[in-house]
Amino acid sequence: MNKEWDLSPMYTGFDDPKYAADRAKLTDLIQQYNAFAGALDEADRGATIHKGLALQEELMAVGMPLMEYASLRYSVNTADGEAIAAASAVESQLADISAADAALQAFIGRTENLDELIAADPFLQDYSFLLHEKKQQAAYTLDEKVEEALAKMNLSGGRAWEQLQSYMTSTVTADYRGEKLPLSAVRNLAYDPDPQVRKDAYDAEVACYEKIKDGVCFALNSLKQQVNTECELRKGGSPLEMTLRQSRLQKATLDAMLQALEEYLPVFWTYLKAKAKALGYEGGLKWWDLFAPMGKNTASYTVEDAKDYLLAHFRPFAPDMADMMERAFDESWIDFYPRAGKTGGAFCANTPWIKQSRVLTNFDGAFGDIVTLAHELGHAYHGMMIEDHKPLNMDYTMPVAETASTFNETVIMNAAIAEATDPEVKLGLVESQLQDTTQIMCDILSRYLFETAVFERAQTGFAFPDELCKMMHEAQLRGYGDGVDPETLHPFMWVCKSHYYSSGLSFYNFPYAFGGLFAAGLYAQYRKEGEAFLPKYRKLLKATSVASCEDVAKLADIDLTDVNFWRSSLEIFKERVDLFLALVEK
Repeated sequence: MNKEWDLSPMYTGFDDPKYAADRAKLTDLIQQYNAFAGALDEADRGATIHKGLALQEELMAVGMPLMEYASLRYSVNTADGEAIAAASAVESQLADISAADAALQAFIGRTENLDELIAADPFLQDYSFLLHEKKQQAAYTLDEKVEEALAKMNLSGGRAWEQLQSYMTSTVTADYRGEKLPLSAVRNLAYDPDPQVRKDAYDAEVACYEKIKDGVCFALNSLKQQVNTECELRKGGSPLEMTLRQSRLQKATLDAMLQALEEYLPVFWTYLKAKAKALGYEGGLKWWDLFAPMGKNTASYTVEDAKDYLLAHFRPFAPDMADMMERAFDESWIDFYPRAGKTGGAFCANTPWIKQSRVLTNFDGAFGDIVTLAHELGHAYHGMMIEDHKPLNMDYTMPVAETASTFNETVIMNAAIAEATDPEVKLGLVESQLQDTTQIMCDILSRYLFETAVFERAQTGFAFPDELCKMMHEAQLRGYGDGVDPETLHPFMWVCKSHYYSSGLSFYNFPYAFGGLFAAGLYAQYRKEGEAFLPKYRKLLKATSVASCEDVAKLADIDLTDVNFWRSSLEIFKERVDLFLALVEK
């Protein structure tokens, strides 16, 4: 089993003849598309829209593999000059179609008989949801030349700032006990069973950010100012309103979820204080103890162990998912270990053109790494559910993006907890699950509040590192309350979280809470319905790219705007906290 992923099913390198041929094909398609968009046929709107979408399909089929290959190469080696140059070149090419995209979208937006045209053309019928969405988005689309200018300026603006944050956090080294370690390796020490190791790693991590805080600060400010400017130009409301439209999510749904979450925050604070007491002190938990392992969950796992564990727990639940997981390990879909130059954290990139996905982790042997693999392979399963959609119908939005992944976490953790007979093992599993749950509740709320504050601050000026640290401190106080010792809150969480650093994807935080709570509600249905639930679940995942979040949820008879749904999901986590309290009492 390879420990690094294999990208050869896409290209064997930038010198691969197929890569050169696809670059040439992309150039030709861009010329065709721009020529088409420059002479849209008002007389035959149905045929014009048909041809425009067909050209977009071809562009995606060629452009996405080129872009993804460079991005994946860069993510495991941020000093890869070839990947940086290739990504920049392809991005520059794709920016050349921005005017054409805007022209076609405006054309669709002013098509009054759109439903009639869709009904008359089976090709357009497959894109009914997309076409109606484009018609709505047309209200926020600028003049073609302005759209083109914004896209091209973003290459040296928002995209460049995003790359700067990624480069600085992946190449900086931390001074830990006389050694120089990559930031990702030091952050992994937060899971170490030795309390002094965790404390020393925390101190080394915080000190490490002092080296790069100024550069990353400029990246954050510049990105948020750019997004504010774009929202103003488009007259589309705030960045949050823009994000909700992109997310196909109603504000009423977000409000209902946040209301329920804030009501239940004290439940998670109770857990944090009980963990502190179990670790030997009173009051709020020290930040460096957030991921301290408890019980007998201190075993070290190999990659092979992780594979066996996942297959054993998922095959009884969904055999097709287990088969996909086995392929992921055996066919080198996964890049496992941290190393210098590799980005931190974990992600899954769906690559439907080869009927596969690619998963990046920073595997360190803890049980949490197995949970991370389950999470990311949930994304891969989600991708498998939609890979047979039409090419332009494969994009699902941020909130539902975390549903399958978090559902996977719930499946594996609940199964493991149910199987555990040793109270110490059960405690370790329950506590591990609560670690993750607290992150997607308390920490995600703090990130949402912080990003809201940064956007507001960007409207009036520049926030230097000390101010950003203060804003983060205040947001964490709201999210963690008295559950964490306020003197130990992490002032630099804004530096290391890549989620803040995108000009096209704001507020990538509340979707994690959405995914966790939505998955909990779905899992509760699975417990009631058993195998009968699985076809419904697959249908739901397949619909995520062609329906609003609210309509997706209706497939499982859920009303997302009802605060009681979110309360019922949170009640499941309250039961876990109660179990944890009972276990630590023993």
